[in-house]
Amino acid sequence: MRQTLKPLREVWLNIGLEKVDTHEGVSVRALLDSGATGLFMSKRLAERQGFKLEKLNKPIKVRNVDGSDNKGGSITHEVEVNLYYRGHIERVRMDVCELGKTEVILGMPWLAAHNPEINWETGEVKMTRCPPLCGRTPEKKIVKRKQTTKEDKKDLRWTMEERER
Repeated sequence: MRQTLKPLREVWLNIGLEKVDTHEGVSVRALLDSGATGLFMSKRLAERQGFKLEKLNKPIKVRNVDGSDNKGGSITHEVEVNLYYRGHIERVRMDVCELGKTEVILGMPWLAAHNPEINWETGEVKMTRCPPLCGRTPEKKIVKRKQTTKEDKKDLRWTMEERER
């Protein structure tokens, strides 16, 4: 008899987000989305938790998967936060927009930069292949990594932060 696995339709992470100015933190669920072109925080979450919004120089037009305009309009603000996940820590910028019921989306730039191990049967995500610039929280064992060069730093910064503002 042949068994058929029921694959996961979505992979969610329980992450921590910390305000860089006050160091207040909040736990949220983040959707991993290889179809998303950035890192996103819902307007509702940003306002409810009092994250410091930074106005973009130029709005970014948002389109849904089907090509239609997003009902929330253009992205006009971003937030800078410290993101925590299972011993992993990093400072990221997230575009603030309407996400429906979703609070945070970690898209392709984040996935490509970290190349996490994803178990598609269980949804477990391990951060075993992060670039050298990623931080670790004190409770995890620190693995000695190669010396980072200016070129390494430039590549990661481009991956995580380069976009129209």
